[in-house]
Amino acid sequence: MSGRMRRVNESLRQSLSEALPSLKDPRIGFVTITAVRTTADLSTARVYVSVLGSEAKIAKAVDALNAAHGVLQARLNRELRIKRIPQLTFEYDPTAEYAVRMTKLIEELAPPDDDNEG
Repeated sequence: MSGRMRRVNESLRQSLSEALPSLKDPRIGFVTITAVRTTADLSTARVYVSVLGSEAKIAKAVDALNAAHGVLQARLNRELRIKRIPQLTFEYDPTAEYAVRMTKLIEELAPPDDDNEG
């Protein structure tokens, strides 16, 4: 990935993160934009989100974000100075959940610390 594409992805991520609180949809709970991956021709961008809650809440939040993509694209068009604003699609990013699960497994397997050793 070129430096330009990294900058575009980061600009999109930052602007979308700032725009989320302005959305009034109650299905959008605690959502964090974790990454944006834009195609080289700027036609589409996959926006990866982390959602706090059950699988049902995750699905509702992703659906709500996909429904609000037009509003978010309009805001990006006003804020960013790029040739074309990509078509946004939102997807759940399980990375944070996976990291928590791995940490718990490692803690279970790790031997207990003995602070009273010699």
